[in-house]
Amino acid sequence: MLEVIFLLIGFIIIIKASDILVDCATSLAIRCKVPKMLIALTIVAFGTCAPEVAISFQSVASKNGTMAFANVVGSCIINTFLIIGLAALVRPIRVRHATIKKELPILLIITTGFCVLMLDSLFNPLTPNTFSRADGIILILLFLMFVAYIIQLSRRKSEDEEEQKPKYKNIFLIIFLLIGSIACITLSSDVIVDNAVLLAEKLNVSEKIITMVLIVIGTSLPEMVMTITSAKKKEFDMAIGNIIGTNIFNICIVLGLPIAIFGDLVLDSFNLADIMTVFLTSFLLYIFARSERLVSKKEGIVMLAIVIAYYVCLIIG
Repeated sequence: MLEVIFLLIGFIIIIKASDILVDCATSLAIRCKVPKMLIALTIVAFGTCAPEVAISFQSVASKNGTMAFANVVGSCIINTFLIIGLAALVRPIRVRHATIKKELPILLIITTGFCVLMLDSLFNPLTPNTFSRADGIILILLFLMFVAYIIQLSRRKSEDEEEQKPKYKNIFLIIFLLIGSIACITLSSDVIVDNAVLLAEKLNVSEKIITMVLIVIGTSLPEMVMTITSAKKKEFDMAIGNIIGTNIFNICIVLGLPIAIFGDLVLDSFNLADIMTVFLTSFLLYIFARSERLVSKKEGIVMLAIVIAYYVCLIIG
């Protein structure tokens, strides 16, 4: 009963904190006269990645390759297919022309590079799939390409046609609430994950289901609530920018950085189906966004169907 109470408290805090985070991020973009996409790709995306960073560094340092990759692979799939899919059901997500031309292609390049680096056995059947320190460095170099784009984006003025009034006007209050809401989201997601795992263990749910469902989905809760809240508020740049930035940060830094530091990992538990599903996250998001510059409700349903099918196969297999 105590676990259920803590779960409910965690969800209440994360929902309210995400609401404040969206308003603060929007206010910061308006006050600084920069595109909202810039704030979504950086402060919001990196801030909501805190749970994944902690898990990845701990697992790579202990040479637990399965957990490290399950964390990133699962997060990319959940962030795109589940979170964007749910957000599109709440409200079809409008995508700017600049996002289709620049941000989404960058995500596609980085995701494709990541998938190719995971396919050692495809090029040499005698070699097991291994993620080396060199692969980690390549991911960091890809991240530097993204940073170069961020610098370029920071010099661009806001594209909002109509003048908007920020909900919060004091810049110090905005920064305080921004840091506070990210901290609350991170802590409450930890509370939700910990108590969900305890509850699952009491109900005799398998460790595999706990890891791939509760841990991965639990650590993606900040992105989920943030994106759905943004869609409700019609802050579409925040919604899609949060996911683009989070996936890039997950692949390049959450995974690439610890591997570059701690060395090689063998990918025993991952097959072509996992890798292809990760590739489809960025490829389909790009294709759907290009169609009428909108991720529609129908496309959201397709995304949800893919993630359900993937998890059913994962649990059965």
